[in-house]
Parts: sequence; C-alpha cells; structure tokens
Amino acid sequence: MQPGFFDGMNEKAKAFIVIQVIINMIFFPAIAVFLLKATGFIKSVFLKTQKERIIPYITSSIFFFWMYLVFRNQSFIPIRLTAFVFSVFISASAALIANIYFKISMHAIGVGGLLGFFLLIIFKDSSFGITLPFMAVIFICGLVLTARLLISDHSVKDVYFGFFLGLILQLLCATFIR
Repeated sequence: MQPGFFDGMNEKAKAFIVIQVIINMIFFPAIAVFLLKATGFIKSVFLKTQKERIIPYITSSIFFFWMYLVFRNQSFIPIRLTAFVFSVFISASAALIANIYFKISMHAIGVGGLLGFFLLIIFKDSSFGITLPFMAVIFICGLVLTARLLISDHSVKDVYFGFFLGLILQLLCATFIR
C-alpha cells in the first residue's frame, strides 16, 4: 500500500487496518471453507467443481461486503482501500454468477484486480513512485496465469475471463467509490 494513502496515521492504526483485512478477507473465508470440508458440504478445500464453489463464494462475499461497510463508515480509511475492498466483493459476486456457466478462475480474478488497483494508483495518484512494485505485480500476474493454465482444471477461457473480470471491475468500482 502506498505510504501517502495513510498520511497522518500512526503505525498502530496502520497495523490495525492490515489485521482487519487479513481476518475478514482471508482468515474467515478460509475457516468457512475448512468448516464446509469438515461437515461434508464439499469434498476438497481445493474446490475442484463448480458446485463446490457456490457456498464458499456466498460466505466470502458476506465477509467482503462486511469489510467494505466497515471501511466505508470510517473516515480515516483511504478511499482507494475502500474501493478495492468493494471491488473484491463485486468480483466475488460476479464470479458466483459466472460459476453457473463455467469454472472461472478465482486466482485470475484476484491478480486482475491487483493489476487494476496498481493501474489506478499510477494514473490517479501519479505522485507516487511505484515502478518496481508495478513490475512485480506484472510478473506475479504472469506467473499466476501461467500456473493456472499449466497445472489446473481451467481452460483458457476460464483464466482470461477471470483476469479481465477482476481488472475491469477494479477500475469500474474505483470510479463509483469516491
């Protein structure tokens, strides 16, 4: 995250925001998947079939929307972070709908959204020097997309549609959240 987005915030407040994001957007959705596996609702935590992905999409979307509401109602949270979290919620909701028709790549949606977030920083907040982090994001996108095509159950359509969905929704959500 760009240091300029958090100007005026002490290190403790910044750490609290990071902890909120980790708990609500990673830990709770992961726990939900493990509980679904333990109760027999899904066969594998790898969510290999479209049917297995339905409940995790819904539960994750609830946590993502909750995080968006929390951030939206706290004036000290940078608007770019609020828009990013909203985009994650919208992307998960769109992925749930796309899941009806094909097995869209969740990894591709994630890196597409990450790339969109960095493009927004570059074009809207050009005072920040993020050349090296941006190059790292491009490299990560290439690695993830290649890996999804080489070692997973996804078709080219699943991966590219996911990537562009994440990218476009990140850019769209940032225009509506100001």
